[in-house]
Amino acid sequence: MRQTLQAMADKTTTASGTCPHFVRRVPLGDTTERDVCGQCGHIHYSNPKIVVGAVVMHGEHILLCRRAIEPRKNYWTLPAGFLEEHETPQEGACREAREEACADIVIDSLLAVYAVPHISQVHLMYRAKIEQPVFSAGPESLEVRLFAWGEIPWSELAFPSVKWALDHWRESKALKAFSPFSNPPWKPAARP
Repeated sequence: MRQTLQAMADKTTTASGTCPHFVRRVPLGDTTERDVCGQCGHIHYSNPKIVVGAVVMHGEHILLCRRAIEPRKNYWTLPAGFLEEHETPQEGACREAREEACADIVIDSLLAVYAVPHISQVHLMYRAKIEQPVFSAGPESLEVRLFAWGEIPWSELAFPSVKWALDHWRESKALKAFSPFSNPPWKPAARP
C-alpha cells in the first residue's frame, strides 16, 4: 500500500512538471523535445492554451470590458478567457461573458481563429449578441460598456487580437455566411 501511494504521488508530481527526474529529450515515436521522467518514462506535454471569446452586439453597439486584472489591467477587451476542460468553445465563450460582463449572450457564428504563438495561445472568437442591455462588471472587470463603433477607445484596447476581432466583425457584420478570419500580418514586439 505504501508503495502504491508513493507511486501515485510520483505520478502526480511528474504530471505537473515538477518531477526531479525530468530530462529533456525526444520521446520514442515523437518529433519534439519534451520533459520525460528518467525513472518511469512519463512524458509531460506542454501544449498551447485555447482562449474563447466574442464580439457581443446589442443593436449597433459593442460590449467591451475594462480589465480589473493583469495583464493589461485598466485596458478594454472583449469578454474572453481560457477554455475550461469539458466545455465546448461556444460554452466557454458564453461562460466568459457571464463571468466578465454578467451578460447572457447568444452565439451567432465563429468569427475568427487567431494564432498567438509567442505566448502559446490559440484564440477562437465568435460573433454574438445580447437581446437586452443587461450587464454589469464581473470580478475580472472594472467596468462594462456598450460602445458605438466611433466611440471605441482604440488606443486603450488590451491586446492586438481585440482589434483584429473588432475589425473582422465589422468586415463580416452584413454577411450571413463567411469563412472564419485569421491573423492579419502582425509581429509581436520584442521582449525586453
